[in-house]
Amino acid sequence: MIKYKNIDPAYEQMFSAGSIAGLSLRNRIVMAAMGSEFAEDDGSLSERAIAYYEARAAGGVGLIILETSAVSWPKGATMPNMVGFSSDQYLVGLKALTSRVHAHGAAIAAQLNHGGKVAQEDTAEGRPMLVPSKPARRRGDMLESLTAWEISNFVRAAGPDGKGPSYKEMDQRDIDWVIASFVSASRRAVTAGFDAIELHAGHGYLIASFLSPYSNRREDRYGGSVENRARLLVEIIAAIKQEVGNDFPIICRLDAHEYRVDGGGRIEDSVAVARLLQEAGCHAIDVSAYADNSSAIGFTEAPLVHEPGGFIPFAKAIKAVLSIPVIAVGRIEPDVAERHIKSGSFDFLAMGRKLLADPDLPNKLRDGAKDSIRPCIYCYVCVSQIFINQALCCAVNPATGHESDLGQLSLTHQPRDIVVVGGGPAGMEAARVLAARGHKVRLWERDDVLGGTARVAALAYEPNGRLIPYLSKELDALPVTIEFARNASADDLLRSGADTVILATGARRKAPEILGKSLSHVLDGEELRDMLFAGEANGKLNWHQRVMIKLSHLFGLSRNIDTLRMLSHWYMPLGKRVCILGGGLVGLEVAELLAERGRKVTVLEEGADLGAELSIVRRWRVLHQLKNHSVELQRNVTIKKITEAGVKYVLNDNDEFAPADNVIIALGAKPDTQLSELLASGGLEVHRIGDCAEIGYIEGAMRSARELAVSL
Repeated sequence: MIKYKNIDPAYEQMFSAGSIAGLSLRNRIVMAAMGSEFAEDDGSLSERAIAYYEARAAGGVGLIILETSAVSWPKGATMPNMVGFSSDQYLVGLKALTSRVHAHGAAIAAQLNHGGKVAQEDTAEGRPMLVPSKPARRRGDMLESLTAWEISNFVRAAGPDGKGPSYKEMDQRDIDWVIASFVSASRRAVTAGFDAIELHAGHGYLIASFLSPYSNRREDRYGGSVENRARLLVEIIAAIKQEVGNDFPIICRLDAHEYRVDGGGRIEDSVAVARLLQEAGCHAIDVSAYADNSSAIGFTEAPLVHEPGGFIPFAKAIKAVLSIPVIAVGRIEPDVAERHIKSGSFDFLAMGRKLLADPDLPNKLRDGAKDSIRPCIYCYVCVSQIFINQALCCAVNPATGHESDLGQLSLTHQPRDIVVVGGGPAGMEAARVLAARGHKVRLWERDDVLGGTARVAALAYEPNGRLIPYLSKELDALPVTIEFARNASADDLLRSGADTVILATGARRKAPEILGKSLSHVLDGEELRDMLFAGEANGKLNWHQRVMIKLSHLFGLSRNIDTLRMLSHWYMPLGKRVCILGGGLVGLEVAELLAERGRKVTVLEEGADLGAELSIVRRWRVLHQLKNHSVELQRNVTIKKITEAGVKYVLNDNDEFAPADNVIIALGAKPDTQLSELLASGGLEVHRIGDCAEIGYIEGAMRSARELAVSL
């Protein structure tokens, strides 16, 4: 175990040594288990997966909890590329993983699981899913907001016969088989060099379904009382101990609450279960929560809590009755965790998304470099991938899952003079990586601040804005020359002396031809952005509104996104009724912004999908919030005409009218090729990244910038 010599005093508790049973840990930071889809098709660990975990070990975590892994693979598996523990064939990859994690001073636990009623691979292969009791049919809304492509990849829920899942209520033979599967998997974990085992008894999986009073309606010794519902888990622990010894650390992940489930588990049940587990010899409790998995919005209540620190009260309640360590999770900021560890509310902090965004977060906290931590923007891209059986990724860190190529910023042997045009996320990331690799970099930005369209996104959704100051500070620490208020013409760039020009100028936004679009109360995306941030009204506002936004710009209020966000609740130069044409990412985020500021909003989308560019889980949340704000959402419409009083459109062959004081056109974004064509014809090497190459918003901007910057 590493003993630190110099620790930022602000995180003294976080970097104090911790222990779980006999396992000594260098700090109190735990990497929470997250499905990755990085495993091979046969359940073995890939080099991609090993490199991903190794990066987090090198980044300074105390304990890594491996993604949830199938004790009886392929049976009970919850995703196609899930790690298997059911055969000795997996030991080669598992041993390689533990060895490389240990080389960096971190410990690693294997999270063992059987999916139960969440084992989609059983359904896909025509096997019945094992359950304590046959689940009641619930009509959910998860599929309502998905695109046709997403539905085809969402889950293979129909099975080979197209009839959907089937269930088998477990008899004693099934229970004995499940216990034996956990025992053999535990033996392999020990053989492979894992330091601990975590039994996943949450999130609707098999053990959790036994613990839940809602899903377990058995009348035998495995149902009824808390003691009976916990019997399967207690028996698994006893059997594992008999196999690997009493002292090998065993952690249990529990749901402290089942959201949106009438008659589901509550904190009182979880406290009682935690007591039983401590008596059974469990060495630590990992406190999570769960929500009805047929509810779209429920997923951002639990297990992927949207509310900062939302599960802390649960961790405190369980810690209050136990002597063994408690691990807390759920969007907990390090400063908050430090206070709670110090006060004894819990013992360890588990992080998931934050460590996807920046695997070096622990080391940076320890070294007093908090401002250099790449922030998670809570866009839900990472977890949304799993719903459609795609590999894990991170919007702000393209190297997640690509550590061996995009994560290696080697010094260049041929430094170039490079001009990057555009100071949005793509341009800033490209400039950052290129300068770090030794290129001479100039960044030209037409505005007087950095951020680009991410500033508008941040106004609508605060976490989006966290990326801008991070990238700005990174650039400040590098030899990057930034020129503001610099309009980059083809002639300027051809005369710049640059070897290479990278265009990150964003999308070309031109509203489609709609009758009435030139009326004074109609704004397109560019006009809305200029109005809010540049103080330019372009003759579209009355004199009072023009004066207000000019004053805002004059006093610098529009430069600060947080200030502008606050002031926009008090004053927004738009009428009370707003109709937004276009229900994509931009349209929905603008709708969210305006609805939260008291506007009556109608969104008209000509296609079948709303928010298709938003990650699935973020889309679920946005649509839920819009409905709560009584935003009228119409899709499959034909827009006919904008009038002084609103918008005429056709829906289901009927003529309709949306009254509006203002109309915002959130349509017409296309990649911008004009400047690149001029430069190429002049013989200059030119590349396009971000939305000027392909509309991909923050995720696409960061990915395309990193891919290009590491290749030059």
